[in-house]
Amino acid sequence: MEHEARNRHFEALTQQPDLLWLGQNTNHLPAHPAVLAAMHAAVDDFSFNAYAPPLGMERLRALILEDLGLDPAVFGVIVTDGAVAGLSHAVRTLLRPGDELLAAEPGWKWPLAFARSLGATARELPVYEAAQGYRLSPAQLRAAMRPETKLVYLVDPNNPMGTRFEPEEIEAFAEITGDAFVIHDCTYRHFAQGHTLLAPFAPERTITTYSFSKWLGLAGLRVGAMLASHAMIARFAEAAPNALGSSVLAQRAAIAGLEHKHEFLPMVIAADRAAKAMIAEAVAGVPGLALPVPVSHGNFVAMDVFEAGITPEKLVAAYAEAGIMIRQGGYHTKRYAERFVKISTTVPRPWMERFCATLPAMVERARAMSDVPVSY
Repeated sequence: MEHEARNRHFEALTQQPDLLWLGQNTNHLPAHPAVLAAMHAAVDDFSFNAYAPPLGMERLRALILEDLGLDPAVFGVIVTDGAVAGLSHAVRTLLRPGDELLAAEPGWKWPLAFARSLGATARELPVYEAAQGYRLSPAQLRAAMRPETKLVYLVDPNNPMGTRFEPEEIEAFAEITGDAFVIHDCTYRHFAQGHTLLAPFAPERTITTYSFSKWLGLAGLRVGAMLASHAMIARFAEAAPNALGSSVLAQRAAIAGLEHKHEFLPMVIAADRAAKAMIAEAVAGVPGLALPVPVSHGNFVAMDVFEAGITPEKLVAAYAEAGIMIRQGGYHTKRYAERFVKISTTVPRPWMERFCATLPAMVERARAMSDVPVSY
């Protein structure tokens, strides 16, 4: 069964101690000492013996609001088991059979899967076009809105393209969506060169999701948040899937991370931008490869391989043979599955050097391949 095979695939990846993780946008840079100390303290004082508060530790909730610059008099926070848990909870709370969710393609597939599991429709709007800057346009969204459209999902910056919206586009989306709810997935906000929240423009209809997996590197701890108006937070709190609170260990780490963000994030951003510059140089040296979005606002880049005469799956398989994980476009999209791969950039410099140095050889290896394993 596919779900079992998928699980065994990722279990096998975790059993490779020397694997270079360049495919999941996770942050593999050294953690801040204060974050490590907070986790050790939570173990040493046996804090994990008790449940955390159901909406999250008050200090953490306040820090998240402060980090986003949102007014605590208007907005509330629920700490979730990673941002994806907040996405799932929002979709399952707001949609009913026959309703519709709109999202960009390529984008992140899981909110669409959540919607379809409810009997709702998930409709994707194509954005892999240079003419529209590889992002959803207000005109495109306006034309797509229908009476049954109850939820619009905006991942911003876009995963996998790395584009982000301009302030005037965000303001337009608030007007265009009318009475529909909007999930503004801000997982990659911390990497963006300028980012505008939708929540202040539509406070009663916006659900903002927040992640610690990427900028702080806590993917395996599963901690994130969903933010909304106090009325919406009350609605979400009625049947929250983590009604007994999220991980004490993870929340302590997240608090320490936000308290030391001013020390930690600049190092992460510097490594991210250096890695992107290295990729750009390497791509320029291989005919047929291209970066559709030269300035990615996420901690990753999309690399188009179509003109190089190879498939994304073959390039992924070639790198896998060398102990390097990158992601095929098919994870994000069916329509554009043959166009691109995605490479994560918050990784140690030697990892990126190895990826870039072997790129020409990996393209040649991909050209020589016939059959490749199933990609997940």
